[in-house]
Amino acid sequence: MADSAIGADAAAAGTPVTSDLDPFTLEIIKDKLAAIADEMGAVLARASMSPIVYEVLDFACGVADARGQVVAQTNGLTLFTGTFRPQIVSVLEKYGDDLHPGDVFMTNDPYRGGTHICDVCLAAPIFAGDALVGFGVSITHWIEIGGAVPGSIPPDATEIYQEGVLIPCVRIASGERLQPEIVDLIAANVRLPKIALGDLRAGTAAVRIAERGVVEIAERYGTAALDAAYASLFDHGEAQARRALELVPDGVYEATDVIDGDGVSDAPLDVRVSITVRGDTMEVDFTGTSATSQGPVNCSRGALESACKTVFRAITDPQARSNEGCFRPFTIVCPPGTIFTAQSPTPTGWYYEATAFATELVWKALASAVPERLGAGSYVSLCVSYVVGHDAEGEVFVLAEPNDGGWGADTDGDGASGLIATVDGDTYNFPVEVIESRFPLRVERYSFDADAGGGAGRHRGGLGVVREYRVLNERGAIGYGSMGGWRRRPWGLDGGGEGTNNFLEYVRGGEARRHGRINRIELEHGDVIRVVTGSGGGYGSPLAREPELVLADVQDGYLTVDQARDVYGVVIDTSTATVDGEATARLREGGTVPR
Repeated sequence: MADSAIGADAAAAGTPVTSDLDPFTLEIIKDKLAAIADEMGAVLARASMSPIVYEVLDFACGVADARGQVVAQTNGLTLFTGTFRPQIVSVLEKYGDDLHPGDVFMTNDPYRGGTHICDVCLAAPIFAGDALVGFGVSITHWIEIGGAVPGSIPPDATEIYQEGVLIPCVRIASGERLQPEIVDLIAANVRLPKIALGDLRAGTAAVRIAERGVVEIAERYGTAALDAAYASLFDHGEAQARRALELVPDGVYEATDVIDGDGVSDAPLDVRVSITVRGDTMEVDFTGTSATSQGPVNCSRGALESACKTVFRAITDPQARSNEGCFRPFTIVCPPGTIFTAQSPTPTGWYYEATAFATELVWKALASAVPERLGAGSYVSLCVSYVVGHDAEGEVFVLAEPNDGGWGADTDGDGASGLIATVDGDTYNFPVEVIESRFPLRVERYSFDADAGGGAGRHRGGLGVVREYRVLNERGAIGYGSMGGWRRRPWGLDGGGEGTNNFLEYVRGGEARRHGRINRIELEHGDVIRVVTGSGGGYGSPLAREPELVLADVQDGYLTVDQARDVYGVVIDTSTATVDGEATARLREGGTVPR
């Protein structure tokens, strides 16, 4: 590589150098970069062979500059996009000037910017002539990458080697050709090689889209114009963030929380944060958080930073596209060796438990500072359940599914019901039709969990869901899963009630066995797997909820008549299906309604 500097002499590319960029051209280049990221995501989703990619959207794509700073990104899994830079930096640190057009580098190393072994990052350097002008990046969740169990995320892992094939940043393609030796090595170590290699090729196609698009911009406008567009994006993102932070009252905001066990032990893990807002800057400090756990709920530093950036964007400009400049006013402090800063060979398979609780912790600390942006506690955990086994033809199947739940209420209204967890961004769960066509399972129930209650308030928390699968496979199956919040409940705000718990149930012959984290359970033909997610916390006193809203909840089946009376102090006249105003006033004035 002759010159890796951004904005190097564009003469090598045969294009003029542009020093004064007019605002119209600048906006065109910005929009082109955003369109490239969107096209990458569309190509990856359509080319993937795994339903967790093309249905759930468990991936992210984008463009970074030559230093790894994110320029444009898709909105698949929010948690991935904050890991672009550290993973590109790992490529630069290892290969230095040994980068060439057509290269693609592959890594899934959690300790060098990644998340867990299942999340495979591909990074392709982009050249305009001899100048390195950026990187195309795709990160995809591989449904199977070896390890102790099908699906590669054993809930009781005690070291990373049990979680699959660790790829320590290798050149997977050279001269636009995949390295056959590495491809063969991967195929020999995973249970679903056809799907894995399909996702490898889909990710490679996505980064080639980035390469083609960025080169077209450089050829048309010059590398100096591209450099100026990068700088403008970063500066604009920074300015927006700083303006938003100036609206947050200066102060120190603290919060504590608990993670319910680690998969090996049920002992609670204490987590804490102290957030300092000063002018147009914010520092988040996790000092005092529990040390690394034995089980796999830990996350790495890169995943922690990505999780925290999610909440930072929520209080600055959640609708705008993110880039590296948005986070210049934001710093994170966390000593190494905590549950949020795992180091080798600590297991990180269920890293999204730690990152989800890190996000919720920051959310909780800042909720009182910006109540117009952040509401009460949510069900938090991704509530991922696995069903794996061999189908009638002897082929391995792996169903891994994040589940929706209830979000907390806020100053503006009730919490969202059946919404994916914060860190999961724009992902979905599987459509029922896809599950029943791809796996030997039948979905027998998918509904709001209206019976659980919880989250009462002037504005109530959103409802969790119940999802039930019946095993149709004559050979049976194996179930496992890991859910945070099966003991700890979502917190309320300003007098609002707590939400409800997440849990897994396995039902045989009408008898249900309940679990929070379960390492392995043998399932027989006809058994039922029941996933239940919690409701969010409430906002304000339940006695302040408008009686007509309580009546509407009764009519919608979210509350019973007795709950309306006992929790909200609202008396429903069942003969007329209306609120009995006088009886309600007397009950509420008496102050005897339990909270």
